[in-house]
Amino acid sequence: MTEPVGKSKDILLQASGLAKTVVAPGGELCLLSGADLTVSTGEVVAVVGPSGAGKSTLLGLLAGLDAASAGDVQLFGQSLIGMDEDERAKLRRGRVAFVFQNFQLLPGLNAQENVQWALELADIPSPSDAARTALGQVGLSERVHHYPSQLSGGEQQRVALARAFALSPQLLFADEPTGNLDQATGELVMEVLFELRDRIGCALVLVTHDMALAARCDRRLTVRDGQLSEGA
Repeated sequence: MTEPVGKSKDILLQASGLAKTVVAPGGELCLLSGADLTVSTGEVVAVVGPSGAGKSTLLGLLAGLDAASAGDVQLFGQSLIGMDEDERAKLRRGRVAFVFQNFQLLPGLNAQENVQWALELADIPSPSDAARTALGQVGLSERVHHYPSQLSGGEQQRVALARAFALSPQLLFADEPTGNLDQATGELVMEVLFELRDRIGCALVLVTHDMALAARCDRRLTVRDGQLSEGA
């Protein structure tokens, strides 16, 4: 069993024999099979592979957003197996952050409020000040009172980045963060992502189709037909 972080090689995340199957009309469908990996403090890992290969499935299992059919995931030295949803959320709180392809902003909240509620959930002191600071770091100081519908796609994703990094997480999961953006906007968002990541030094697990982006990461993992392998 993996020892808690700080006692054994600073491993934040470890998966062994990780698998996911679902029931389909034609019988059981294997989405992921026998995946093994580790992510250490400050490491930047790209997960690549064709559409439908199982990349997002892997990410959801590693983050405890979905339950595995077999295998084990240890986050911060604690096994997610047997934990209920509330227990997994408690383990992640203030230590894990997410950035998704579809931004995941609340439409009824303005930019500042979208960042602030996440800080309040994590019991971050002075959440309103911290939210404004975070938005300033992504170049949105003049947009704090704008609602998602009043922001471009790139601006919405920068709000999502501000929300994630304002937590100063130890581990960030990013699932196709530029997937809904045009190339120029996507490149800008990725520059902001890496700038913030370098500033905080958190570990990053990034799902992407962009091989140039993957090349900027410390390691590259490939998912193909539900199988995870190191490298291309």
